[in-house]
Amino acid sequence: MSDELVHCEVDRAVATVTLDSPANRNALSSRLMTDLEGHLAAAAKDPGVRAVVLTHTGGTFCAGVDLKEASQGGPAGGTGRMLALMRSLVAMPKPVVARIDGHVRAGGLGLIGGCDIVVAGPASTFAFTEVRLGLAPAVISLTTLSRLDERAAARYFLTGEKFGAAEAARIGMVTVAAQDAGAETEAVLTGLRACSPQGLAESKALTTRSVLSTMDSEGDRVQEQSARLFASAEAAEGMQAFLQRRPPRWAAEAG
Repeated sequence: MSDELVHCEVDRAVATVTLDSPANRNALSSRLMTDLEGHLAAAAKDPGVRAVVLTHTGGTFCAGVDLKEASQGGPAGGTGRMLALMRSLVAMPKPVVARIDGHVRAGGLGLIGGCDIVVAGPASTFAFTEVRLGLAPAVISLTTLSRLDERAAARYFLTGEKFGAAEAARIGMVTVAAQDAGAETEAVLTGLRACSPQGLAESKALTTRSVLSTMDSEGDRVQEQSARLFASAEAAEGMQAFLQRRPPRWAAEAG
């Protein structure tokens, strides 16, 4: 049995890439990111793959950066690695469909922001939790801000509140909130299978040009911001409080 934290199966021209590390809520550890990078690169090169589905096992799609790794010397693989991972989703010459029915937090939102179509089931919840840890959704802003209604972005970036699938669809974070995420995804894939590879690649390039341009022009700035915040005393307190299941100092002071 493979010890990979991400698995991939190809069926009927679709590569299904599954985050499979439920023990740590599919957090973006160095190992998981390595596995994910490899499978995405392979799918991009495979002429038999028309589209990619990104999905998960367990009740959480992705909890964001692995805070255990981050608290021991910075975010897993560095902020540049997260940026490169998101860019690979946006720049892939094949459509990427996220199928989620679980919790999505922090960096997980950056991943789905990089996908072309996002189907969210009824168990899905979302939160930009960075602000509650002394951080900011800096790097992931590159794939999420252009998706979101401006007022909603301000609210959820600033409060870290949790919101559900219907709200995520209303504000543009996901494409559709579905009672049956699997059936809805299959309907999307039926449409994609009817399309030519060239047509898909050229059409996707039209929809992603602006995001890629922003990623290339703003990437260094947000990486520096993220690295500075992760190295701060306030973020160290926030991450330790999260890992120790206690309120951070500032929450206690405000309470």
